Amino acid sequence: MARVVLPTSLAKYTGGVKELEVEASDIRGVIRALEARYAGIGRELEEGMAVALDGQIHQDDLFAPVRPESEVCFLPRIGGGNGFLQNEANFA
Repeated sequence: MARVVLPTSLAKYTGGVKELEVEASDIRGVIRALEARYAGIGRELEEGMAVALDGQIHQDDLFAPVRPESEVCFLPRIGGGNGFLQNEANFA
């Protein structure tokens, strides 16, 4: 089964569980399995998290294959595009 690592921000759904094992064939299956265990977590995972699958970041690839020996880490998405760097370029 794949090892899943969750950020502390999701502890409200899991009762503090941060690591667990899940059987799934793709990232979407991991999310569904987690939702089955922890009601409400699925939406948070799909909308607010990026996924590192075996060390590679997947922003929106829900069908990336998950192997039994995979490590799936959910990470808060990093925002961008606030224009700060663009405004800084105007001063150069």
